[in-house]
Amino acid sequence: MPLFHHVSEQEVTRAIVTSFLRQFEEYASSDVIIVGGGPSGLAAGRDLARSGLKVLIVERNNYLGGGFWIGGYLMNKVTLRAPAQKVLEEIGVPYQEANEGLYVADGPHACSKLIGAACDVGVKFANMTIFDDIVLREGNRVAGVVINWTPISALPREITCVDPIALECKVVIDATGHDACVAKKLEQRGLLKTVGFGAMWVEQSEDLVVEHTGEVHPGLIVSGMAVSTVYGLPRMGPTFGAMLLSGKRAAEVALEMLAKVGIA
Repeated sequence: MPLFHHVSEQEVTRAIVTSFLRQFEEYASSDVIIVGGGPSGLAAGRDLARSGLKVLIVERNNYLGGGFWIGGYLMNKVTLRAPAQKVLEEIGVPYQEANEGLYVADGPHACSKLIGAACDVGVKFANMTIFDDIVLREGNRVAGVVINWTPISALPREITCVDPIALECKVVIDATGHDACVAKKLEQRGLLKTVGFGAMWVEQSEDLVVEHTGEVHPGLIVSGMAVSTVYGLPRMGPTFGAMLLSGKRAAEVALEMLAKVGIA
């Protein structure tokens, strides 16, 4: 007697296609779209969805977590400075104290737990999806993102006539790391000026990244290392406390913005 229930190949295909398209249609409009599924974007998404909001994270890679998986120099340990270890406690990740106020954890464990925590509260993902442009409304307010399949960007230019599509939302969070892709698109349109991130200085950078996390243009919040690129702050290297706390701060700012229009 077979171990598994009989299911045909076409049933498997239909299950994938119908469930994907149903979700894609539902998230054509969201409360918040986060561009970038690294630690900052995941932390923001978790807190926003936990508050009852409809949240979609757009990620260009086929995996989530960014550098949170592998830590520094391809050694899969991640460091966090106090008080960021409290986020690890929230999501159930063990850690050790390396020095006073400096903690170390396994990157794969911390990253998978953070992804799981976001999924558990309802965050949805569009991975292998690249940010292409912004949607603007009256007063040049950011009102969504234009996306395409990531592999499109690797095709020769003469055969890339694959038009992107748009997703609408109330707030966009740029959590694309040093690239600051969304902010840079506003800069291309003359609506924002970015400075570029500075040289490494961990102590200065972490505090400044969290401090400067916020709305940089109507409808757009910058989080994580995108903050450094926009404001010219020092880079922080392979420590992740500010990534997590900046994400949480971005969620707070988004909730404040949505509350003003009676959504959150």
